Amino acid sequence: MIFMKSKFLNKIRYTILGGLFLFFIVSCNQLEKSKVNFSDDKEFVPQWAKTVVWYQIFPERFKDGDLSNNPAIKDIAGADPQELPKSWEIHPWGSDWYKLQDYEKANGEPEMWKHILRRRYGGDLQGVINKLDYLKDLGITAIYLNPVFQSPSLHKYDGESYHHIDPNFGPDPEGDRKLIATENPLDPSTWVWTSADELGLKLIEEAHNKGMKIIFDGVFNHLGYNSFAFQDVLKNQQKSSYKDWFIIKSWDDPKAGTKFDYEGWFGVKSLPELKEDSTGIVKGPKQYIFNATKRWMNPKNKGIEYGIDGWRLDVAFCIGHPFWKKWRKHVRSINSEAYMTAEIIDVPDKVKPYMQGDEFDGEMNYNFAFASAEFFFNPDSNSKSATQYNKNLENLRELYPKEVAYVSQNLFGSHDANRIGSHIVNRGIGNFRDWEEYFNISNALNNPEYSTRKPKYEDIILQKLFVIMQMTYVGAPMIYYGDEVGMWGGNDPDCRKPMLWEDISYENEVFNADGSTHVPDKVEVNKDLLNHYKKLIHIRNDNPALQLGTYKTLHINDENEFFIFERAYKNEKVIVVINNSDKEQTISIPILKGKCFRDILNLETIKEANDIIVPKKWGLILKECQ
Repeated sequence: MIFMKSKFLNKIRYTILGGLFLFFIVSCNQLEKSKVNFSDDKEFVPQWAKTVVWYQIFPERFKDGDLSNNPAIKDIAGADPQELPKSWEIHPWGSDWYKLQDYEKANGEPEMWKHILRRRYGGDLQGVINKLDYLKDLGITAIYLNPVFQSPSLHKYDGESYHHIDPNFGPDPEGDRKLIATENPLDPSTWVWTSADELGLKLIEEAHNKGMKIIFDGVFNHLGYNSFAFQDVLKNQQKSSYKDWFIIKSWDDPKAGTKFDYEGWFGVKSLPELKEDSTGIVKGPKQYIFNATKRWMNPKNKGIEYGIDGWRLDVAFCIGHPFWKKWRKHVRSINSEAYMTAEIIDVPDKVKPYMQGDEFDGEMNYNFAFASAEFFFNPDSNSKSATQYNKNLENLRELYPKEVAYVSQNLFGSHDANRIGSHIVNRGIGNFRDWEEYFNISNALNNPEYSTRKPKYEDIILQKLFVIMQMTYVGAPMIYYGDEVGMWGGNDPDCRKPMLWEDISYENEVFNADGSTHVPDKVEVNKDLLNHYKKLIHIRNDNPALQLGTYKTLHINDENEFFIFERAYKNEKVIVVINNSDKEQTISIPILKGKCFRDILNLETIKEANDIIVPKKWGLILKECQ
């Protein structure tokens, strides 16, 4: 999620309403200075989180595995934009992204953002289950699911609850809603297990059976307008059992001449904020969050041994430190190996207090993405040199306790940023690190100069080079769904296109955001890029040094834009060579002289060579011959 200054609110209203608030100029709460002392022999992170390769799934856009549960127009009521359309249908999965369908044209609205925000493609949990073998074959060992809890929106950051999977993600939406209506949300003993909830448990179990961890998105700063708690406040005002859950500015009181008003997250009224005091989130919602946390982590009464393996915490900076400290203890009391990763996009020094062992294990590592964008993609950046890139990475490794770097999710794209392919196509328009400015200029609805064309061969080469770095560097790589098959698109909403599958026929992309047209772009799976991802992921999975090993920079050359580093674990050493220049390089690596090395990326053997040739915009991954 992003904080945007007021002058941008109207311009990007669809983004704010979509829940994509990533930019953290100011903190919602004062950072506490307290730290936890720990010894090197007792790390606070789960060890498994060092070894995984993450795959981020936006459920509504991943795969429609059950056509019978697709939402109807009544199911999107309450989602932004608030007014329901006159005409509405499930959107065709393989349609041209900016092409308006007949049902959309019938609504007669000029704002493209409204059309796109109302679209539903039918992705669901059965679709995720159906594609677990695809993920396993790719080499994925951990899944991060964007919100799956009950909500009317496509993104589900406006939850109606935290303890139920969205009914339209399961096999019986109407039956589930009837079951939910029988509960007392304040009494967990009355909570039912809906068919969607059961399917969520099946997904967890099947992922575990295939050797994959799985975490859910926890959105604990706010609930949605449709939530059971807020709707009760709207109805009963001061008499509501939930009156103290939210930040109420004024009550509906005709005698006093006041109307009901409340605090929405950064002013967004569809996201009523939960109230906090000096101890964190206040007692009522805190207890509800703790109960919901336990439900998904310890569903032993449902016949499966383990629940989810941890949480990704949305806008974690917007909740006070005291809450996170208590919540971490609660989580670890349920599962001592649970993983907690935070969305805190800010300068590293402001992230540091959250990563001291008593709150989070790691973060969505956007600072890794910023540094990598400057080195690999920015043509005129002052930070483009290999020396500066090495320094930026070193600063990130040394800023936190050493284990944090190993479990932080090293990403590039996400549901809140333009896709890596389109970032490369538009390289030079700005600097990813300057989030507020870049957020707007990397959006085709905001910026008509932003190119929405398909990445070309030379663009894909740059993406491949980044992947070599991502899969060999310190930290847990995270792939945003579809990047591995060459999906492209600008910032939200374009980064949330439906996933590309080989068994679906796709229209060529012809339309621009403003309704004009361009040369057709063929939409299809890029098999060559997919195989590259698969190869690099399996190289990482097969070499413990790339997961657990120490890091050492061996050589840097700014003039020729390459650098070399070593990962070492026990008796295993892996040497990685990155050539970021536009020309082939002949390099000499003293540590290799007189020895035999196998290049496990390019499948070549290097014997007693003084000089090694590295193709332009490419890399080597070297292991000593056995």
